[in-house]
Amino acid sequence: MLASQLPVGHAEPTFSILEGIRVLDLTTSIAGPYATMLLSDFGAEVIKVERHSGDDARHWGPPFLDGESLWFLSVNRNKRSICLEYGNEAGRTVLDALLDVADVVVINQTPEVQSKLGMRPEDLRKGRESLVVATITGFGLNGSKSLMPCYDLIAEGYSGIMDLTGPASAEPQKVGAPAADMLAGSDAAMGVLAALYRRRDTGKGGVVDIALTESMIRFTSPRIIPYLGSGEVSRRTGGRDSVIAIYQTFQTADEPLTLSLGTDRIWHRFWVLVEQPDFGQDAGLASNAQRRVRREEIVAEIQTILLSKPRAEWLTLLAEAGVPAGPIYRVDEVTEDPHFHDRKLFFRIERDGHSLPQVGLGIHIDGKAPGYFSAPPRLGEHSSEVLRDCLGYSEQTLEALRDKKVI
Repeated sequence: MLASQLPVGHAEPTFSILEGIRVLDLTTSIAGPYATMLLSDFGAEVIKVERHSGDDARHWGPPFLDGESLWFLSVNRNKRSICLEYGNEAGRTVLDALLDVADVVVINQTPEVQSKLGMRPEDLRKGRESLVVATITGFGLNGSKSLMPCYDLIAEGYSGIMDLTGPASAEPQKVGAPAADMLAGSDAAMGVLAALYRRRDTGKGGVVDIALTESMIRFTSPRIIPYLGSGEVSRRTGGRDSVIAIYQTFQTADEPLTLSLGTDRIWHRFWVLVEQPDFGQDAGLASNAQRRVRREEIVAEIQTILLSKPRAEWLTLLAEAGVPAGPIYRVDEVTEDPHFHDRKLFFRIERDGHSLPQVGLGIHIDGKAPGYFSAPPRLGEHSSEVLRDCLGYSEQTLEALRDKKVI
């Protein structure tokens, strides 16, 4: 399904929970822009402050659509872009003025670059006690690795997830999406929400310190905690070593499926479905712990059974029996599933005669999914508008800034 086939999103902000909150987004790439897009989906006003080179992700491609990176388009809706060269005195004066009227600022420079640019949290909050500063870095604001640069790939390597992903015989594998970026972005948005909630009572903002590595390590905690408690080191097995005895992919007569026999009740329902109730009642397989001991035998039996019918037939039967199972979609198949369209997860935004595809917030409140404010912005598209609206700059002042190449 291509963008032109998606439904047009409803162009009004269904969620207005953060209405009146102004966020300055000084980040690039994925994690920071994703964090601010989440805030915008909840109704915050987000001003994307970009230097003349633009967000790094604007250049990530192909593929491109209407001259824009589709990676960039995935995390930047509902924002206004101001192109501001804040590395010089005139530009910094403008940035400081914007900070004075902001509630939140999100940055993702390393601590070393923050210090060089005067962008450390303490610099940004000086004289601005109510400001919430969220920083997203590779390793956090302190610690022996805090000055090191980091990307999603590096964070995944540090977290242990790459050693756990893929077949035992294969090289370590990165997750197939920028998992550390997306998790860190979610964490940053959550931290900002918590800081804003506290500010309601205290009037004081604060500093939200998010590290890509730590967000990804926390994601891996269901593997780390068992090691810390038992000394057993999990390794990659192609997803076939879950703590649940039967929790993996199986081949059918045509396509593979996923199957989870996660409880005793589901275990029994499966064996009734496949007309082998005695196997399900075997006293030696009564508990998950017992089934893990005999896992190889059980997997072989289930695999033989599932080869007898095509996937679609099995999925229908398993759903009717209340046994959790599903297909292994390609990304194109994900976008074609009617269920997710019913939930308004995929939509398009029309801009300049082009259909820009979007994946929605995926959070429903009071039975509603959020709409959108605006399409992902062109670089500097709203520079004059933002400075007029937020700072009251005159056309003469704006022209002077253009002449100096500040905006």
